[in-house]
Amino acid sequence: MRETELYPPVKAFLEAQGYSVKGEVDGCDLVAVRGDEPPVIVELKARFSLPLVFQGITRQGLADNVYLAVPPFSGRTTRRGDALALCRRLGLGLLTVRLKPAPFVEPLLDPAEYRPRRRGQRLGRLLREFRHRVGDPNQGGSSRRTIMTAYRQDALRCASCLDRNGPTKAAVVAGAVGVPRARAIMYTDHYGWFERPAGTAPGVYGLTPKGRAALEEYADMVAEL
Repeated sequence: MRETELYPPVKAFLEAQGYSVKGEVDGCDLVAVRGDEPPVIVELKARFSLPLVFQGITRQGLADNVYLAVPPFSGRTTRRGDALALCRRLGLGLLTVRLKPAPFVEPLLDPAEYRPRRRGQRLGRLLREFRHRVGDPNQGGSSRRTIMTAYRQDALRCASCLDRNGPTKAAVVAGAVGVPRARAIMYTDHYGWFERPAGTAPGVYGLTPKGRAALEEYADMVAEL
């Protein structure tokens, strides 16, 4: 799809709303005017991209009502939700233009001043993780699979206790290592480190070979904990 193919559907879409529309006016792909209202500027691109966003920001120096127009999003391009979030924060409008089976313009977002919503629950979770995590064991930018979280540190505390004492009741482990959620960690067994040894009382947990290997792998962290 070429950018010029997007122009006729967008022009028709705006003219149906009473706008007078002209293309390539002073560097703008499309300019629409209706009476004494502020103009509408639309930048057309064959795909959503950072250069298109930069163009839109530049056009905001001329008008408040700036839209970006692109073909419908697909799995091979920028995700629709990410594009909407970016445009919303920048105060840009967003249109998608479908050519087949018939031309169709879908307005996804109108230009508006961005007012961020404070997500108290997520912020609280972030700060709890920050406070509870011991030291700074991760390099920024690391793969999420290798990150040492506060949860993993608590699991290592539990594993270390079982390694020293053998199969132990969850309540005893929790008190010995200061991890109130010890039972939940060992019951869920997210890492495959814990087991319930056969023949033991209910609530007693032991260490699996994978758990012992983890204690060796994270020996430096275990010593710090």
